[in-house]
Amino acid sequence: MASRGTTSLIKLSDSDQILADPGEDIRGRQVRDADGDDLGTVDDLLIDDGEGRVRFLRVAHGGILGFGATASFIPVDAVTRITDDTVYVGESRDRVAGAPGYDPELTEGSEYFEQLYGYYGYMPYWGGAYLHPGFPYRST
Repeated sequence: MASRGTTSLIKLSDSDQILADPGEDIRGRQVRDADGDDLGTVDDLLIDDGEGRVRFLRVAHGGILGFGATASFIPVDAVTRITDDTVYVGESRDRVAGAPGYDPELTEGSEYFEQLYGYYGYMPYWGGAYLHPGFPYRST
């Protein structure tokens, strides 16, 4: 990925990692934008395999009972608040909808995530001056 070397992102559900505190597992919670509008549900967390930290929320939206749903990736840096059933992000619904789409057959993963950080205006986690946000916490 960039200056820190290649690190891949994996879904927490596909790893053998667990959250240190199960109460901090935000999967299944609703996601609301800066105006309080519904963006979907956190259906997974993307973690980097190098440091084991959460880097992106995978937010599912649309579809019926999970079928036909699409996913958006939102940097964890955009999270402004977490309650027992809701995750709030400091981005608008239109901003999230306009984010670069991901097609694993057409886009190399690290390239895509670099585009996402640029789109949202956050420093990539592999950048030298990156500071991990205070939540959500994750450890092995």
